[in-house]
Amino acid sequence: MDEIPLAAQFALLAVLLIFSGFFAMAETAMMAANRHRLRALADTGDRGALLAVAMLGKIDRLIGMILLGNTLINAAAAMLTGHIALAVFGQEKWALEAGTLFVTFCLLVFSEITPKVVGATYPDWLTPRISFALAPMLRVAYPVIWFVNLFVVALLRLLHLRPKAGAHATRMSPQELRALVLESGQLIPKQHRSILLNLFDLEHITVDDIMTPRGEMEAIDIEASIDDIRSQLATSFHTRVPVFENEPGNVIGILHQRRLLATVLGGEFDHAVVRHELAEPYFIPAGTGIYAQLQFFRDNRQRIGLVVDEYGELLGLVTLEDIVEEIVGKFTTGMPGSASASAWDAQGVAIVDGSHSLRDVNRALGLALPLEGPKTLNGLIIEHLQDIPEVGVGLRIAGVAMEILQTEDKRIKTVKLYRPTATS
Repeated sequence: MDEIPLAAQFALLAVLLIFSGFFAMAETAMMAANRHRLRALADTGDRGALLAVAMLGKIDRLIGMILLGNTLINAAAAMLTGHIALAVFGQEKWALEAGTLFVTFCLLVFSEITPKVVGATYPDWLTPRISFALAPMLRVAYPVIWFVNLFVVALLRLLHLRPKAGAHATRMSPQELRALVLESGQLIPKQHRSILLNLFDLEHITVDDIMTPRGEMEAIDIEASIDDIRSQLATSFHTRVPVFENEPGNVIGILHQRRLLATVLGGEFDHAVVRHELAEPYFIPAGTGIYAQLQFFRDNRQRIGLVVDEYGELLGLVTLEDIVEEIVGKFTTGMPGSASASAWDAQGVAIVDGSHSLRDVNRALGLALPLEGPKTLNGLIIEHLQDIPEVGVGLRIAGVAMEILQTEDKRIKTVKLYRPTATS
């Protein structure tokens, strides 16, 4: 070493620091890279991504090779710095201490902090590229790594530690996937992001949450006069209408108006024709998850179902369109008056129909009204007060101030909501 010129020793030290920085940057970038993005890139045939995925699949060997190279280079740099310090300062007692401080400073700045910051900042860009350099190094160093790992495995066994196979594999929980979608920013259009988030919520939503309550169902009484039935069908906004006999809970079938159209145009229309065109009603147990119900609709080739409780009492009606709306959002078309909850006006007030779903109200107004009990705003207020309130009564639920504007037929028809403030 003494025969090597001092300038060459400095140049060799610089090269060692560069290689040490490369290993530090490579380790940080490989560990911080998005594994899912790498796999997607590998599926397109990108060679760098393919190499990276292969090496990350054997992460123990990869880390062993990086640490082996980094340790050898740092040790060589420290030894070389000692020679340089003795050559520059002679046999002074403080020469080695000065050299130690110098090499520590250089390693921290040029071989640790800076390259690791770069690796952590651009991991997805760096990983496929540095894989071309790491792959041949890993093949060359494999015998040494294998030999070292013999002692590592033996030591782990002495400590009763057994690393699980595949423990390095990345598996994401639904909560992590949801967070990933939320943080996608401009990578996913807002509308698509909303649909993905709605899909995550399907598991926690039941048909009770989205059904049309029994009191709001449009249905035909088969015992009514034929003129009344004709008039009701003429003004109906629905393709399929439940038909009951004697009382609304006794549904005897579902009338598909398109099938009835040909008979009506032919001039034949009476109670017998209506009964003949009825399809068998499809019943859904209360509490059925809408994701499962979507599959049931598909398997049974149904588009409409009647929700019943454990005693067989009719609770409401749910359609395939109701489930689809939970995924893609409310359709812009529909019967008049079927719009969702209003938005806040300039004074922070919203006028909401009491029959609106609490989930729709929360979604439209950004509130957190409780969803565990009643499903509508009317039901929530009545449960809270344990009575049907009079017009003008004010109350506060979950920090939201409300005022009853209108009641009708033992139910709350219209409610005024006040936007909560930070001090509410």
